Amino acid sequence: MTTLITFMQPAATGHPAYSQTFPCEPSTAGVGRTLVREALGVWHLDNLVDVTALIMSELIANAVTHTSGRSIRLIVGRPSATRVRVGVVDRAPSRLPVLGLAGGDDESGRGLPLIDGIADRWGYDLRGPQQRPWGKEVWAELLMRDGR
Repeated sequence: MTTLITFMQPAATGHPAYSQTFPCEPSTAGVGRTLVREALGVWHLDNLVDVTALIMSELIANAVTHTSGRSIRLIVGRPSATRVRVGVVDRAPSRLPVLGLAGGDDESGRGLPLIDGIADRWGYDLRGPQQRPWGKEVWAELLMRDGR
């Protein structure tokens, strides 16, 4: 089996981060879940796979829905020994994520509230020069706890 993971760079804790660029389309969600599964498997964090894969799927769905770019970059990392971080980078810095509430009949708008409910924290970082960013990374982090 060919792996989807591309070595990026070691984080400060010595844990690697994985990232790869894919088309900005709905089918990338499946690839993102595989990237999460493989990275967390390498780190022996199989107990975090389901929730982290769900978060990655939602981040990808938001990028596909709200940006017009042709590609997105998926990132799975360990910013510290006790945190896992997943992110999606797109080239739409002016389309910032907004946590809203979907109505009962709405067909969309539940992704960020879901992420907000299951992640320990989430946010976005602009990429590029402060005066003229070329993109953004929307990310979410999970804190490793005993039994998780």
